[in-house]
Amino acid sequence: MPHAQRIRMMLGSFIPIEDDDWEKLSANFKHRSFKKGDLLIREGEHETYMNFLIKGATRNFFMHDDKEYTIEFFFEGEFVTAYYSLITNEPSLVTIEFIENTEVISFPYRDIENLHKTSLENNIVGRKMAEMHYIKRLRREMELLSLTAEERYNKLLDKNPTMVSNISVKHLSSYLGIHPESLSRIRKKRLS
Repeated sequence: MPHAQRIRMMLGSFIPIEDDDWEKLSANFKHRSFKKGDLLIREGEHETYMNFLIKGATRNFFMHDDKEYTIEFFFEGEFVTAYYSLITNEPSLVTIEFIENTEVISFPYRDIENLHKTSLENNIVGRKMAEMHYIKRLRREMELLSLTAEERYNKLLDKNPTMVSNISVKHLSSYLGIHPESLSRIRKKRLS
């Protein structure tokens, strides 16, 4: 299935998108490829694009006292952007790094905003996307507060086993809120 159609199906799962609206939105789709280690956006820059991950993965992180804190991963089939910057029009609080060779379809957020103004249906799509992101963040917060590091690791592994096995111990342990040595013990225990 062509990549643009995957996006249309995903957005259309909320509410059908009219052909005219789809033409306007997809007219500015740009296919982009990134290498592992490339950055989509740096902390302090302004975000203006939404990106749909065709293949690959990213991690969102921020720096504090010269230490990196990984707060989120995005995988194939998900939208990734510096949401805070996009919504507030303020500098990004996070850096988004590609953790493997990745392909995305990027499109200007202003195109989405313009579609929101044209009909109630398009506004619903935007609201549903925001709700999905909110739910993902809430689940993450609840997991950090209520699950053990091992349970959080297993949950992430169940969601995307191939990708998780390719994430560095440093980044994964930061995301789980544990030391790399603890993650190594969790992985060994799981293998035995």
